[in-house]
Amino acid sequence: MAVKKSKKNANNDGAELIMALNAIEKERKISKEVLLKAIEDSLKLACKSQFGTNDNIRVEINKETGEYKVYSEEKVVADDELVDEVTEISLTQAHLKYGEDKKVGDIISTEVTPKNFGRIAAGHAKQTIVQTIRQEEREVLFKEFYEKQHDVVTGVVQRYNGRNIQINLGRLDTVLTENEQVPTERFKPTERVKLYVVDVKKTQRDPKVIVSRTHPDLVKRLFEEEVTEIQDGVVEIMSIAREAGSRTKMAVYTGNSNVDPVGACVGVNGSRVNAVVNELRGEKIDIIVWSDIPAILIENALSPATVISVDVDIEEKTAEVLVPDDQLSLAIGKEGQNARLAAKLTGYKIDINCESGFLDF
Repeated sequence: MAVKKSKKNANNDGAELIMALNAIEKERKISKEVLLKAIEDSLKLACKSQFGTNDNIRVEINKETGEYKVYSEEKVVADDELVDEVTEISLTQAHLKYGEDKKVGDIISTEVTPKNFGRIAAGHAKQTIVQTIRQEEREVLFKEFYEKQHDVVTGVVQRYNGRNIQINLGRLDTVLTENEQVPTERFKPTERVKLYVVDVKKTQRDPKVIVSRTHPDLVKRLFEEEVTEIQDGVVEIMSIAREAGSRTKMAVYTGNSNVDPVGACVGVNGSRVNAVVNELRGEKIDIIVWSDIPAILIENALSPATVISVDVDIEEKTAEVLVPDDQLSLAIGKEGQNARLAAKLTGYKIDINCESGFLDF
């Protein structure tokens, strides 16, 4: 035999709702107020099918008991100013229905909660809670990773999708695209890898985190993790030029005469630089001393080659460098790499001059 649901049981539904919202607030750090407002808004939309309109409908949920109530609101207007009979009531009608104390401008609220509203409310509450939790969690995720933008995160390799790599960052997955991969690097599933966060974008689903293994600032952030003097601000990384997977040149500076900026980055027995090289799978790293004097900076940037002289045109951002004949190949580097990275590091076009003539980079 069917059992008619009692008012007491309906009230229990409200109490269960509040208990559920309290639990969600505690466990997921999502405000109960946010959830209640979302549920009220969704129920107001549901009232349109009940009343034909919701322009004058207000839904209230008791924050303590979870009890639902629906109110119809009418604004009292002068008899000759009545325009909308749904949201307005004339002063004469207001006096007849609600008493002579009503005056123009008053808002009259009348409870119009439908008999089956408890069932409607329960269904909408469940749906709204799920949607709101998803939206709030996406927002939390976006804020979490937005704070890591231009920083390094550690991910776990999941699998290769064609030439792209699926990587788990803990609470969400990202894709290391082919363009952001170092061609010489190969990863195995479950392998941990450090990535530079290039950008974080909002989407209709989870935030999109764009990561890179080729970005020059990956090297910068890795040194910041390893070198205490950089963390403390004693040593600064002034410029980086990188050809990912092959070689990086990095210029460092300190205003403390008692600190060797290159030595600080190299570490005892090369411990610090080797930690970065290992993370970059053997990429060579040249660390030089930064100088505000362009000629000195360019000379340092062409290391390990020996330089005889540097003639700089500051306005044109060009430099003519003279090197011994036996240093030419070292200054240029394999396939021009040393000179090319020196040019990127300094921002100058470099002409290397020797007995064989000029070479531009």
